[in-house]
This record gives sequence, C-alpha cells and structure tokens, in this order.
Amino acid sequence: MASLPTGASPVDVGRASEEFADDSTFDELPPSLIASLSSSVVDYPIEHGRRYHAYQPGVYPMPNDEYELERLDLTHHLMVCGTGDKLYLAPLSVEKTNRVLDIGTGTGIWAIEISNVFPAAEVRGNDLSPVQPIWVPPNIKFEVADVESPWTYSAPFDFIFCRYMAGSIANWPKLMRSIFDNVSPGGWVEFQDFDMRYHSEDGSLTDSHSTKRWIDALIGAAAKSGREPLVGPKLSGWARDAGFQGVKEHIFTFPIGRWPKELKLREVGMINLVLILDGLEAFSLRLLCDVAGWNEDDVHELLTNVRGELMSSALHAQIKFHVVYGQKPLGLRV
Repeated sequence: MASLPTGASPVDVGRASEEFADDSTFDELPPSLIASLSSSVVDYPIEHGRRYHAYQPGVYPMPNDEYELERLDLTHHLMVCGTGDKLYLAPLSVEKTNRVLDIGTGTGIWAIEISNVFPAAEVRGNDLSPVQPIWVPPNIKFEVADVESPWTYSAPFDFIFCRYMAGSIANWPKLMRSIFDNVSPGGWVEFQDFDMRYHSEDGSLTDSHSTKRWIDALIGAAAKSGREPLVGPKLSGWARDAGFQGVKEHIFTFPIGRWPKELKLREVGMINLVLILDGLEAFSLRLLCDVAGWNEDDVHELLTNVRGELMSSALHAQIKFHVVYGQKPLGLRV
C-alpha cells in the first residue's frame, strides 16, 4: 500500500471518495503525490465488517464508515449539551481569534460550527481520514494529517482545540509541545476528553456486571496498544508541564441512560446511552480481538450482556468528562 511521502505537508481535503484525486484542491500538487494520496488515504481497509482509516493504518482504533460518522456527530451533540450548550469554555476574544485549529476533527462538525461563530477567522481541521464534507463555509479548510508527526504550519493559531482523542495518542507530552509551539503568544488552547472508567454513586455498578468487565477490558487493551485511554484526568497536568498558564479545569459527569430525575441530565444520559449502544462494536472489536486476543464470538456475547445492563434503569452508570483550557504566555516567540 502506498503511503504519504516522508516530509510531505498536510494536504487540504474534503469528503471526496472516488473524486479525491480530481478535486481542484490538488491542482498544484505533483502527480506522484496525488497518486500516493488517492491510494493511501482513501483505500480504506475493512476489518470485522467495518471500514477503517488508511493513512497511518492502526493509529486510530475506531472505524470511519458512515455509521460511525453519524455516531460522531451525535457525540458532538452530547459534549455540547453536557457542558452547558457551549462549543468551548475558554475565554476567547472575537477580535483576537483570527486562526483556529481543530485537532482530530473527525466529521468536521465542531470546526464548521466554530467557523460560523468566528466568521472572520481562518479555521482548519485535521484528521487521518478525509471524511469531512466538501461543501463548507469559505473560511474553513480540512486536511489529512497525523498530529503526532512534525507540524508544518507556516503561521501560529490563536486557538487550538483538541477533543475526544482518548486512546488515539501515543505521546501526549509531545503533542502538547507541538500545540504549544504552534499557538500565538496570548493564544488559547482547550482540551476536552473522558476519563473512560465507568462508576456509579449509589453502588449499582459492581465488578460482577458485564459492563464493568467490558469497560475494564477495553481500557486495558487501549493501554496495551500504547495509547492512553484515561486522558481526562491528566490533561491539566500535561498542559501546565507544556508551559500553558492560567490552566483551568471543569469536570462534568455524564450519566448513561434515562435514569436521572433532573431533566437536563436525563437528556444527556439518553444521548450518551444511544452513543454507547451504537458504538459497542466499534469500541470493542479492534481492541479486544486484535490487541487483547479475544475471540470475536466472545466479544459479541459480552456486548449482548452489556446492552441489556445499560438499557436497564437499575444500573446507574456514569462517566466523567474533563474540559481543560489555558493560555500561552505573552512575550514568547513562536
């Protein structure tokens, strides 16, 4: 399988499928690079009945097929709803936010919405897969890039946003340094991610539950793969170590299911339940089968039990979601 040439810069892309190499975005690229991109970026492998990214194969454990893209858009809704109906929490200035970067943009939904909030800003979103829409606001560009490779941007950003990357990054301190180096002095960064451990405040989730066995096995497999699954609680420390100042952390609790009595929490819980049920196979098959060595039939049997437990109002499982933001000190050169 062809791969992106060593040292190549990120390339602007849309959700291009078979028209990938014919898009006008590529007019100035050499034919050899276009051919490499068209084969290595969109020649998606099929594993366990699901479609996965092709560029830097295996780096990201989740599928990138249409079913997963729909789930990711709903995940965006969960995070916005669960954090007070906000796209971000950092204290941004409209006048000073001229360049925005969305790391691991996925479907591009956050980047598209933020481009409407800051219509005068240049917004970029990068991802391993070119699955974003082609038709987007004029101030936004998407590109294929591995954020753990050297960054090649010619100008710094005023706001860098990184969300839902648990289990996807091998070296978080290195990524934090890349982010720090590419933020303007006085610019802001924001990280949003889960602590993947499920818990209950009333003891209704115990070690005897299939749900607890499943999430613990998933966390163990992600750790074994070398990509940190428990990102949320570590974000603030990594951000401070990278040099960001005024680091603030907000921790939100997302219930799983319709059991909460409070209306807003019930809404969050219902969205979260749908996302988890729809994503059980996507979360599990690659990690439990390919990394942990489980038999696929055993995985499906466990997931059947997990579905039943999570749909029961008797199980009051929850998950924590961390939002961390900070600022690059003024007076530092980029």
